[in-house]
Amino acid sequence: MLTVGIVGAGLRGQLFARALADVPGVRVAGFAEPSAQTGEAASGATGVPVHPDHRALLAATSPDAVIIATPDFAHREVAVDVAGAGIDLLIEKPLATTVEDATLIADAVRAGGGRCLVGFENRWNPHAHRAHEVVASGSLGSPITSHATLSNSFFVPTRMLAWAERSSPAWFLMPHTVDLLMWLNDSAVASVRAVSSRGVLAARGVDTEDVVHALIAFANGATANLTSAWVLPDAGEGIVDFRFGVVGTEGSITADLSHQGLSVVTDRTRSEWPLSGTIGRSQVGPAVWMVEHFARALIDGGDLGPGVDHGLAVTRVICAVEQAASTGRSVSPDEL
Repeated sequence: MLTVGIVGAGLRGQLFARALADVPGVRVAGFAEPSAQTGEAASGATGVPVHPDHRALLAATSPDAVIIATPDFAHREVAVDVAGAGIDLLIEKPLATTVEDATLIADAVRAGGGRCLVGFENRWNPHAHRAHEVVASGSLGSPITSHATLSNSFFVPTRMLAWAERSSPAWFLMPHTVDLLMWLNDSAVASVRAVSSRGVLAARGVDTEDVVHALIAFANGATANLTSAWVLPDAGEGIVDFRFGVVGTEGSITADLSHQGLSVVTDRTRSEWPLSGTIGRSQVGPAVWMVEHFARALIDGGDLGPGVDHGLAVTRVICAVEQAASTGRSVSPDEL
């Protein structure tokens, strides 16, 4: 029996607990959650016991694996402690929000000898997965340029996230698209230019960037442009706008994941995400399939997916985006 502990009992932690309940040979041993209110809600929803912090969780349950579902900036201490104990890890993206923190986590994973998956869940998104198959097959030729837009409405930074001021569109959203385009281009990032703007969210009481644009040059010579914003209107079609594409020497591919082919019209148009929630008795969606894959790969020894070194590389790219936006110059992630 694979026993799993989950640090963070919010929406994502609860989603992971429900998903793992459907995996044979897996038991979620407990949550670690400092908020009594959040912990009580999670325990009531899942039946999983709650401990006040990750050290209490480790002492009480001796888990084989731990999932870190804390806010982006709060990964380091938990990840270093867990990895140092040789326990396998799934860490939500980004690995960390500074190169220093990400490096310490990566060092701890290597020293501890455990396995680590960084939660870039679009690797399990059917649209992205198929796009990768098409590009990797060579049917588009060599990648020339690519693009990705991943943005949210005001709802996310002003109501969904209590910690939005400690994050940004670059940290909350762009790790997904950086990972996706690195995967599709099969290349590291050589340099970054970026611009950002702020003021609209600050006027609403959330002092962080409104929009971030990044222009990336890959080591293989291809280019990409990425946009992430937190200022889409709440009266729009949904809280997520997600599109990407690749142009190659022999063809192109594009995807619009904002709708997944389904929209509803009542008093206004609303996009829906059929690849989420529950169908019959089964949880569905990229995050669910990712955590199920994580557990099954630990059981059978299979490939986990993007690991700690890739997570560190993506953190370097986002840090380069921030530095490029603040300095107005081109920044190499390797400089950081």
